[in-house]
Amino acid sequence: MRAKTVLPAVAMTAVSMVLTLAVVVMWLGRAVPWPVALVVGLGIDGGWLATLAYERRLAAQGDHNRAVTAVGWSFGILAAGVLVAHALTAEHSAGAWLAVAWLPIAAKALWLVHAMWERTALTPVALDAIRGIQQEARDEAAVARARLRAEAATEETRLTAVTEAGARVARVQARTAQTLAGAWSTLETARAGEETGRALTSVTARVTPGVTPRWELPVWGPSEPLTSRSLESAPALTDEALDVIVDEIRTSETPALSYREMAARFRAAGHSASEMRLRAAWKRVA
Repeated sequence: MRAKTVLPAVAMTAVSMVLTLAVVVMWLGRAVPWPVALVVGLGIDGGWLATLAYERRLAAQGDHNRAVTAVGWSFGILAAGVLVAHALTAEHSAGAWLAVAWLPIAAKALWLVHAMWERTALTPVALDAIRGIQQEARDEAAVARARLRAEAATEETRLTAVTEAGARVARVQARTAQTLAGAWSTLETARAGEETGRALTSVTARVTPGVTPRWELPVWGPSEPLTSRSLESAPALTDEALDVIVDEIRTSETPALSYREMAARFRAAGHSASEMRLRAAWKRVA
């Protein structure tokens, strides 16, 4: 992975240094002796390369120096300026020389990218851990989505079933109400008729001379709920009396009766008590 960023930077650096040296020798060689031009070119490339090496050393130690970075960019800008000046003063192929004048700046930018990659690089163990966490998160999200879809489908099915059942109940109630209305209409017609009213009166009540009771329709409507007093006419047993009766029935045989047998005999004997009180009494005496 490191070669993907360092190799382009090295190649761009080599090309820009060779190009800068060649341009300086060709451009300044006309005004000064070529050894002087060669020294100038080597000075620019040497300063560029020295600052780059120092920056790489600091980066390997996890450090950074702004002054060194500024000097390195200064040499890069100087090399690019030399290429631009040569392109502007060249008599032939000025456009081609101007097109390659950005190579020193590009080389510095590639080294900057490589330094950023090194600062953010992770070990294979960390990368595997990150991939595992991401995969686990994706799995949980997929399971959650599947669960939500299944719950939504189930709720939709339940609502559809409830709606259809409600519609069936409503239709049955409507038919029942229609049938009852027809039956009551028939009874009302029979009661209102003179001949049928006499016949029904003679059947439903004793005929008394001079008195003809009117036959009434059965009541069709809400009924009065039964009270607890009407359900249980006998007075409620106290806890002490209930305990005594339960204990007597339970120990009437050997071995002692179970709760179900005792409760059945308790009811058969005519005693009355709620299931909660009877079970509580059983627990107290047993």
